[in-house]
Amino acid sequence: MGLPQILIEFIARAETAIRRSSNGTVAVILADDTKSGEGNLSYSYATAADYGLSSSWSTTNRRFLNLIFAGSPKKVIAERISTRDEGYEEALSRLSNKKWNWLCVPGIAETDVEDIKDWIIAQRSAKKTFKAVLPNCAANNEGIVNFATDGIKCGSYAHSTANYCARIAGLLAGLPMNESATYYVMDDVDSITESITPDADIDAGKFILINDGEKIKVGRGVNSLATLSGSKTEDMKKIKIIEGMDLMRDDIRDSFENNYIGINNSYDNKMMFIAAVNQYFDGLVSQGVLYDQGENYAEIDIPAQRDWLAQKYDVSECSDDQIKKAKTGSYVFVKANVEFSDAIEDLHFSVMMN
Repeated sequence: MGLPQILIEFIARAETAIRRSSNGTVAVILADDTKSGEGNLSYSYATAADYGLSSSWSTTNRRFLNLIFAGSPKKVIAERISTRDEGYEEALSRLSNKKWNWLCVPGIAETDVEDIKDWIIAQRSAKKTFKAVLPNCAANNEGIVNFATDGIKCGSYAHSTANYCARIAGLLAGLPMNESATYYVMDDVDSITESITPDADIDAGKFILINDGEKIKVGRGVNSLATLSGSKTEDMKKIKIIEGMDLMRDDIRDSFENNYIGINNSYDNKMMFIAAVNQYFDGLVSQGVLYDQGENYAEIDIPAQRDWLAQKYDVSECSDDQIKKAKTGSYVFVKANVEFSDAIEDLHFSVMMN
């Protein structure tokens, strides 16, 4: 009796996609010896008030937490390491078992950036939807945002590129799925060291701030993916697109695990699951996550199912319909075709003079 529930859950997930996407969780690793003897290494905060008067963190680290919350994330998970630690392995190990969206490590040394980058890429290869904002990190990967603006001044404070990654991570966690970071105005920033080649920087996968003469704002909401190969398409350079892909992956996996695993693997149950996924896609269309003119649908992956059956039986004479309805042990083979909605960012406007 568990399958009807999966339809209800998918509908609910689609209806709340925008709200949930604008309430992402930021994970931050902070080097701090303020309460090093107490043994507590992991903290969770829903608002800035949760730590505002706390003596758990140094003044500098509370400032980093303030930067994150300026972007209005749903939650911040703070992992403490000692200022004497020579790496982030233990903090990353703790984070690997938690649910979060964006990682930042304010104050990270240039020599440690590569380690965080490699860890994020490895986690995404393992189907986790972690992402990170890192300073001057040409990772060429959709899970890494390469923040590359320096000389950032906010009132009396001057922020390094590495430190201001906290602000960018909070911003990205707080944006709803139907908006992009492109041209987002950074009201807290008074001045920056301006790029002399902003277009080239963005094409190279750099997330930069620009000065339009009146405001400091995000140049374009891109991740570090710059060179396309294999399944990496042009769309995947956009942070907004990757956020949609990650949200969908998490929703389908979680709903499958919560409501489908353990149910009899009959053809009817497979089709009920696929019907629920397609209902979910319809909801994402109405929420503006999927493109309303795209063919957004899921179906049994007949080629993959045929290949799996061919390892056990001679299926050379079987029709596609027979393959579709064949028993597949504990496996469910599904494929989907979706088209994500991008944000309006560019205008081509022609004026004809008569």
